[in-house]
Amino acid sequence: MGAVSEQERPTTDAATDATAPAPGSDFLSLHPGEAPAGGKADWLAQRLRQAITDRRLTVGSRLPATRVLAAELRVSRGVITEAYRRLAEDGHVEGRRRGGTVVVAAPPAHGPKARHTAEPAPHSPFTGEPGADVFDVLRAADARVDLTPGRPDLSAFPRTAWLRAERAVLAELSAPDLGYGDPRGAPRLRRAVAAWLARSRGIRVDPDGILIVAGTAQALTLLNPVLLTDGITGVAVEDPGSLGTRQHLRNGGLDTPPVPVDPHGLRIDALRATGARAVLLTPAHQFPTGVVTSGERRRELLRWAADGGLILEDDYDAEHRYDRPPVPALRSLVTDRLHYMGSVSKLLAPALRIGWLLPPARHLKALTDAKRFTDLGNAVLPQLVLAQLMESGQLERHLRLLRARHIRRRDAMIDAVREHLPGAVVHGAAAGLHLTVTYTPDVPDTDLAAAALTRGVKCHPLSWHRQLPGPPGLVLGYAADPPGAITEGVRTLGRALRDLS
Repeated sequence: MGAVSEQERPTTDAATDATAPAPGSDFLSLHPGEAPAGGKADWLAQRLRQAITDRRLTVGSRLPATRVLAAELRVSRGVITEAYRRLAEDGHVEGRRRGGTVVVAAPPAHGPKARHTAEPAPHSPFTGEPGADVFDVLRAADARVDLTPGRPDLSAFPRTAWLRAERAVLAELSAPDLGYGDPRGAPRLRRAVAAWLARSRGIRVDPDGILIVAGTAQALTLLNPVLLTDGITGVAVEDPGSLGTRQHLRNGGLDTPPVPVDPHGLRIDALRATGARAVLLTPAHQFPTGVVTSGERRRELLRWAADGGLILEDDYDAEHRYDRPPVPALRSLVTDRLHYMGSVSKLLAPALRIGWLLPPARHLKALTDAKRFTDLGNAVLPQLVLAQLMESGQLERHLRLLRARHIRRRDAMIDAVREHLPGAVVHGAAAGLHLTVTYTPDVPDTDLAAAALTRGVKCHPLSWHRQLPGPPGLVLGYAADPPGAITEGVRTLGRALRDLS
């Protein structure tokens, strides 16, 4: 939905006609007399937001035309367009030209019990060691505000651009193109990914050296047996570092010795001390601390690789940066001792299940065979649509839109932490889709996360992502919620921490 003018203009002669019906609309029983003086746009936005929340307006519902609603309420059209603009900024509605303004996203429904339950649910994800299904359990839990990390703004998915690209692809698709494809991925997408990585990550790669996979998770699953065949029985991991990554490596039979992360990145002296022959790291934006691997640490890491080590680079959140210059991928510096992994899960949507793996040449055939026998390759049509978005420049335009929105939401979270979690320290604010917050009260972070969930707020305890001892904290995603919901969620966390202290 494009920018709208805030200039107020009279809409129709009926707005001042004494014989016209009393102002008001049958739509949601709106009555402008309820609005405070000078606050009609705010009043209308709140009424519409509440109607979306309680499902009186469901996803797909069309809002009245601005001119029509302005005439019914006898307010300027600028009041209506401003209210609609605020909802669009929150990600609740979307302008579709002749299709009007349509509801495209709603917060999760909840009832009073979700807010006021005194004890965690019997199957709380925060009791005991997190199991393989812990993220599924947390995802299914009811909540008013979801601050779990790794959630992109799915309401921002470029539906119009995707449909346009899909129509263009189908218009030129031949019948043979609908058959089984190359298990490495559609050649057109591999060429587009090669160009994308050259532009955005400084990586030069031949399209034939790219393997299209169903995200980083599948890349790790394919890598597990290849590493074991090479005699690699363990992959060192960052600490703190992603619980999900550890689970995927361990599921494949690999050990995950922890390596501490400091303000400069992974400690290479500690990596050498583990004796591990492979390491997985997120150098552009470390999960969850947000640290960027320094130049000196990168040089140390490359010397470790030259001594026989193998690097698995997860280019996590690399494109989502705000207050710092771009950082080149390690893959731009070394090719024969490094597996590079990336995806569009955080840029577009996890549901697409599209990512890429750039392996050393010696592993390409084994990984291609593994992909072939796993699923014969990703679905071809979504690959071609993504290639169209990359080639047309639409993906870059979408990224610019997201950056502006993420900055506002990140700033709202930082402000809320300062106000409602005094003394807490914020880590990793310069990039990514989440913040890590550490706090001083002696309260286990799993207890705090459990207490927050009983109050309707979801987040990750930092201890989930640790193998080594460390201070308690929370990992809080901000990309998927509007600023108001973020503030409410952090306020709830503050209350829960005070109650537990």
